[in-house]
Amino acid sequence: MKNKEKTFQLVLTALFLSVMILLASVPFLGFIPIGPINATTLHIPVIIASIVLGPKIGGFLGGCFGLISMIRSTMIITPMSFVFSPFIAPLGTDGAGSWKALLVAFIPRILIGVVPYFVYRWSQNYFKGRGQYFALFLAGMAGGLTNTILVMNMIYFLFKPEYAQVLGQAGDAVYAAIISIVFAQGIPEAIVAGLATAAVSIVLLKFMEQRKQHL
Repeated sequence: MKNKEKTFQLVLTALFLSVMILLASVPFLGFIPIGPINATTLHIPVIIASIVLGPKIGGFLGGCFGLISMIRSTMIITPMSFVFSPFIAPLGTDGAGSWKALLVAFIPRILIGVVPYFVYRWSQNYFKGRGQYFALFLAGMAGGLTNTILVMNMIYFLFKPEYAQVLGQAGDAVYAAIISIVFAQGIPEAIVAGLATAAVSIVLLKFMEQRKQHL
């Protein structure tokens, strides 16, 4: 029975990873250019996996998201590639890329696969089993906000001068630009993640519960 469960989890993990690769491969589906930073949908499979399969697999898929992001930023050069790829220098400079890009590419994305699980469990306990859809929605939003807030703040603290140059603004105005991106892009992105997470996760959780009863 344990072997069957591990095999089933492996199949689901492979399925989530396949969806992520598909999203990343289709233009304007996985990465959507909006201003200097791309909006993304790749975090949605990671969030769902975190809730359905747990934080370990969620964190692994989050790491895969970070790897996909790094590879894409290396192969498709944009003004912001340097914050996600250690192989790309800021545009207009003769220097090399920075290892700090690995922190931006991986840490927030790994946490996308961890935070939603605990938010969902906390919400379940808080609502005492009622309002499962709302608990899933909150977990999805938490995952989306984790991505945007951490990525943007890490860019500010690790790449403030370079990011200011990309924006063409003085250093003091950079954080105001980051806050505007969090509100204008991050919140809608989080709402979409919440709705998608609730719709898909509630079906998968019921399926897995029924499956356990028949094992």
